[in-house]
Amino acid sequence: MANNNPQSGLEKEQIFSMAEKEMEYRVELFNKLTNACFNKCIENRYKESELNMGENSCIDRCVSKYWQVTNLIGQLLGSGRPPM
Repeated sequence: MANNNPQSGLEKEQIFSMAEKEMEYRVELFNKLTNACFNKCIENRYKESELNMGENSCIDRCVSKYWQVTNLIGQLLGSGRPPM
């Protein structure tokens, strides 16, 4: 039994559109986090191919603080979702 309800097709499009926007949002949030922590923690002169202990610690703390702050702002705005 096929479901030819046009509203069902519209709902699927809306769901797909929302999922697409959510993915774009998450990618943009990840890119902002990456850029902020990279600029803060990584020296401009690359001496080694691997991150050193200080850089690893800095990135770990930076990412942790970034998520805490974005989640807190999201809660304060009432969206439950970090702002852009």
